Amino acid sequence: MKPFRIVPLSAEYAQKIRKTKMDYFVNTLIEQVATGRGPCRVSLQPFTTGEDMRLLLSHNPFMVGNAFNQPGPIFINKEEVEAYKDIHRFPPAIKMDKEHFHLTLIGYDKWQMMVIAQLVGDDDVDELIMKIFDEHPEVVYLHARSAEVCCYICKIERV
Repeated sequence: MKPFRIVPLSAEYAQKIRKTKMDYFVNTLIEQVATGRGPCRVSLQPFTTGEDMRLLLSHNPFMVGNAFNQPGPIFINKEEVEAYKDIHRFPPAIKMDKEHFHLTLIGYDKWQMMVIAQLVGDDDVDELIMKIFDEHPEVVYLHARSAEVCCYICKIERV
């Protein structure tokens, strides 16, 4: 078992969003056919461009308001999906598709202050996660984000 766990958006949170048709900021959801690979922030699986229906919403992955908060747009499947379960490894469908998923890992301490930001590039993302946790004991969790548009993908917690 790796010393981290991947934390997708919960199926319950997504269900509430779908039911109310509004995000946390009370924005109306935007429904659209996938024009990009995503991924869905619940299943952590890429969308099939031109086929899958997705919902666009604004999301804030932080618990405490401060200067490092980065709310922004994310996508979830329009239909209910199972939350990502292989939580001790980074989602292979994202990890292996370096052409479409350029990743940055951003580490935060217990006060939710940014400690480190690291482009994944050609590195193995699972190994880089372990290296960051090993070399930066003050990092409590990481965010995986798009290196191109900075969209939040998932949280990665130290275990």
